[in-house]
Amino acid sequence: MAALLPGTATLGVLGGGQLGRMFVHAAQAMGYRCIVLDPDAISPAGSVAEKHIKADYLDPVGLAQLARDCDAITTEFENVPAMALETLANMRVVAPAAASVAVCQDRAVEKAHFEAAGVPCAPHAVITNEIELAAIDPALLPGILKTSRMGYDGKGQVRVATAAELAAAWENLQRVPCVLEQMLPLQRELSVLVARGADGQLVNYPVQQNLHRGGILAVTEVPAPDVPAEVQALAVSAARQVAQTLGYVGVLCIEFFWLHDGRLVVNEMAPRPHNSGHWTMNGCDGSQFELQVRALAGLPLPAPRQHSASLMLNLLGDLWFGEQGGPTPPAWDRVLALPGTHLHLYGKADARPGRKMGHLNITADTPEAAHDVAVQAAAILGLPTDF
Repeated sequence: MAALLPGTATLGVLGGGQLGRMFVHAAQAMGYRCIVLDPDAISPAGSVAEKHIKADYLDPVGLAQLARDCDAITTEFENVPAMALETLANMRVVAPAAASVAVCQDRAVEKAHFEAAGVPCAPHAVITNEIELAAIDPALLPGILKTSRMGYDGKGQVRVATAAELAAAWENLQRVPCVLEQMLPLQRELSVLVARGADGQLVNYPVQQNLHRGGILAVTEVPAPDVPAEVQALAVSAARQVAQTLGYVGVLCIEFFWLHDGRLVVNEMAPRPHNSGHWTMNGCDGSQFELQVRALAGLPLPAPRQHSASLMLNLLGDLWFGEQGGPTPPAWDRVLALPGTHLHLYGKADARPGRKMGHLNITADTPEAAHDVAVQAAAILGLPTDF
């Protein structure tokens, strides 16, 4: 397709969450109008877009309106029904494609794609019935039982050590299709963001080192301080291979486990910008959301350049509930007094424990300086400082 030039086109987004909000901000900064389709009357993305279509993701009237008013359409989360993307693709440019998103929506299909792409993943088995449950190789235990669909931020996951625990966990998960993954001794969790255009142009950001707490990303550091160059090169190569073999268009995040024995295995992928890539908003000359806009609009994808050592702290709603109860805003004035701090709040009206409310980026000339400031900020906010 011909490129949709800034100032001349309208871009659509399925989903009204914070990723959609940051996409809208990036698109508007480049001169695009934006329309968000989301069923919630009040949403982070819908509140900043030029237009918000309040409709279900499979509502034919809402989808028709979105297609009529937009020149190209993307999604801000992976669990939007693939059928909605297929419907829209009959009328407008859609990226990523429904087929790509469908792969990412099913862990079993996703792992089959990794294997077909020649990228190693954790030993695993698919469980859809009692026969497959009974045939599980004991070598996969202890393991993590994950629902094949609709799992994120640690949801739909249960650790199991024995066959009896596995059977009980599958029962508690309502016997939905699951994947059992062998539990592996992790040295670090990593991720790589790539962006690919419809013309096959493919670029990537540096490897990101991540720390999760309770299944939710807590800290991202770039450059990855503890990961050898050869491991980082393997991660980048694998991520690019996954995107290429998927024929992906847009921004894609691939998460990896770097094991104690030195192996690198892929964990999962997300067909959208990712929490671990939020540092790019302040640490690079082009954020992950700008590249999402460029890929959707058919614009060139220059290789992003990191200009500052960066560290990202995820901000959950728990921070609003201290010893005095809440909700009470954290001490942002003290945090923002620290050098190189950049606060991004998502416009969510209600703070709740576990809810992603924003993130704090810290940039500095050196990784050590960024880390020192991040530790000070975490202490002010009451976050753990052991990173």
